[in-house]
Amino acid sequence: MPDISTADFMQRVVSFLDRYEQNLPPVPPTIDWSQTPAARWVGQGDGGWLKPLEITAGHGLSDLVGVDRQKALLEANTEQFVKGLPANNALLWGARGTGKSSLVRALLAAWADQGLRLIEIDKDDLVHLPAVVAQIVDQPWRFLLFCDDLAFEAGDSAYKTLKTVLDGSVEATPDNLLLYATSNRRHLLPEQRSDNLGASMVDGELHPGEAIEEKIALSDRFGLWVSFYPFSQDHYLDVVRHWLSVMTQEHGLQWEWDEALQKEAIRWAQARGNRNGRCAWQFARSWVGRELLKK
Repeated sequence: MPDISTADFMQRVVSFLDRYEQNLPPVPPTIDWSQTPAARWVGQGDGGWLKPLEITAGHGLSDLVGVDRQKALLEANTEQFVKGLPANNALLWGARGTGKSSLVRALLAAWADQGLRLIEIDKDDLVHLPAVVAQIVDQPWRFLLFCDDLAFEAGDSAYKTLKTVLDGSVEATPDNLLLYATSNRRHLLPEQRSDNLGASMVDGELHPGEAIEEKIALSDRFGLWVSFYPFSQDHYLDVVRHWLSVMTQEHGLQWEWDEALQKEAIRWAQARGNRNGRCAWQFARSWVGRELLKK
């Protein structure tokens, strides 16, 4: 082995340390919750860390048109939670694009100045709940743990972890933490015709089979169910008009609702095979953008 100088040896050591440091996980930031309204849980091994999120102006509660009953239910539950009163974990379920996630984020905007904070978490990271709790349990803030698009496939055992979380214990669910989840499935698991084969009649009373009981057991652990339904055409057009009004005002654009514009909005929805709030918002962006381009 040829001799190497001390300088060459030290250079190799420095290069090795540089490569080693590049493979190390990032140093978790210290979150100042007085300046950070929302964060995302980043799973890492058996634990993880909270990554601050940059919050931009999004949909407010007034932007959610035609879902007044759903807004009232979530606003009341959230107000109870923020004020330290008993409140329920909530499952927002129903058709896609109908405002479930937007409503949760709008609640953050409405209550952030009164101490509400949001932690986004993926369903696979719910097993890290004790680690999440350890980072917020002594904080004076009220935390919504938000799991978007929560669903499990057949044979997915992760839902059992969520059942344990929702059952609650002093360690798992501190007073300053509440879970809000959204899903396209009411029972969070796929439901099949074969599930009904285990049902039975006893003295004229229908008893669900074990497969059905298992699937209902998870969603039953949410104290508050909030249902979102597909939009009617009138509902869809109401949302289109709302977003056109908001966006044209932002850009100082004059507009008028007429039959031609209504037909264009309907064709836009038909081309996508759905009528919902997301579709209405996208149409408004497209139309306003095209009108501004003409100018």
